[in-house]
Amino acid sequence: MSDKTTTGLDQRLRQVLAQPSFLAMKGLAKEIPIFIQTYDPSEEDELRQIVKGLLQGLKQAGLRVTHVDLFDLVIELLEEKGFLEVLLKEESSWAKSALLETLQNVSEPTKELVPKLMAAIGKNPQLTLITGSGRIYPFLRTHAIIEALQPEMVKHPVVIFFPGDYSQDADGGSYLRLFGTTPNTKIENPHYRATNLAYFETPSS
Repeated sequence: MSDKTTTGLDQRLRQVLAQPSFLAMKGLAKEIPIFIQTYDPSEEDELRQIVKGLLQGLKQAGLRVTHVDLFDLVIELLEEKGFLEVLLKEESSWAKSALLETLQNVSEPTKELVPKLMAAIGKNPQLTLITGSGRIYPFLRTHAIIEALQPEMVKHPVVIFFPGDYSQDADGGSYLRLFGTTPNTKIENPHYRATNLAYFETPSS
């Protein structure tokens, strides 16, 4: 199976994510337990249905699973800071640069979005699924969220669904390429590298 198509992805993820070794984060050493699951941007609707079914299936299997959408978090931050109503009423009159700057300030990863993300995740899940990476572009990048997360923050596996490409080179660099067309963005800190979930082995039969 291709690492980007959603065909068969639901079954594969159910097998991988329910593994005791995966949930126990074995083999990750000191690296942060974040995994990237890429998919074709044209299959966004299919991916949302897969995540919905995956949540239901894993919860029925007795796992404590949380789901967080990054775009929904940004909307909550805008509302809390009193910007949402203003943007909805006046967006058409704002310069694009002013709108982008406002969104970037409100959702700044280290001080704003990541604390909100951790609160949404809660204290005791076994697994967290994160969607919305494509919907927060261009004012927020997935690599910035990964770099803002500290190893002590995340004590369980976190899977980020990413509409594009994720690759690692021989010198240890990691690259996220949103939609498969935007320029590569390198994750600079090697300890914050995510693992490509497409290459995580399913349990043998």
